[in-house]
Amino acid sequence: MKPGSLNLITDVEGLLVGNAEDHGIKTGTTVLTGEQPFTAAVHVMGGAPGTRETDLLAPDRMVQQVHALVLSGGSALGLASASGVADALRAQGKGLDVAGQIVPIVPAAIVFDLVNGGDKNWPESPYPALGRNALSVAARDFGLGTVGAGTGATTAGFKGGLGSASLVLPSGHTVGALVVVNALGRATVDGGPHFWAAPFELEAEFGGLGPASAYDPLPFATKHQLRNAATTIAIVATDAALDQAQATRVATAAHDGMARALVPSHTPADGDLVFAAATGARPVNDPVGDVLTIGHAAALCLSRAIARGVYSATSAPGDPFPTWKDTFG
Repeated sequence: MKPGSLNLITDVEGLLVGNAEDHGIKTGTTVLTGEQPFTAAVHVMGGAPGTRETDLLAPDRMVQQVHALVLSGGSALGLASASGVADALRAQGKGLDVAGQIVPIVPAAIVFDLVNGGDKNWPESPYPALGRNALSVAARDFGLGTVGAGTGATTAGFKGGLGSASLVLPSGHTVGALVVVNALGRATVDGGPHFWAAPFELEAEFGGLGPASAYDPLPFATKHQLRNAATTIAIVATDAALDQAQATRVATAAHDGMARALVPSHTPADGDLVFAAATGARPVNDPVGDVLTIGHAAALCLSRAIARGVYSATSAPGDPFPTWKDTFG
């Protein structure tokens, strides 16, 4: 298996991603939207999630498709970014027609980045505007690292960031992942240069160092003064024609990729969450085998995306932690 042409979640045809950030505040928003509404699902594993409109993503709910998914900084305050996205989509005439009224369906999740060194004394919430701005620049190609919702992200010892990766499967299906890495745990082994996700790396996408030769599996460094600044949130996507129940299973399987790339993950202080998106462009021939493979591929993509997010981070004044590249070159 190989990555798609961009090695981004937007290798899934029809999906677009936009980023908007404020480097003074050290925060931002990332929006995934589609040329058409798409099936979406969610699975939460962390102990401290912050979400909007995730209840309607259960397979037994009336609404089966959404118009955008939003990942944002700002903790609960950042959920307002989804309102900015919904307002912009409504102005474009995009949304669910409810008795003649256009209602965009925009689920969202947030990370806690309020104690990362940025100026949080804003006179009014920046998040609705960040949401609108991110939607306005949504495209197939987009940046990684210290951009969008990854702008203020941190991990134990290094800056976090926005990551993405993709795979093209032998079946012809494309799978991708998009992630904001803001974890209580580490993406690297014992604080060294080797990523936990190294066994799954393709084409030296995060340095090509290979796996660490030895490690102590129990100790890990917390983020000290940022102990409560946690949560890794992600979207995995495919062009397969999945229903909401199948997409939920893919989101659940994708959490394996988070656990392989962040040690520890899914802690009581993390709000770890995975959305799944399915555009339906390519049929599923084997409802069991194809969904199994897509879920496994989503986990692989998510592991790689997490490492790419940390690897791609860039330094800025006032950062509480160094970047991986500043430390290891």
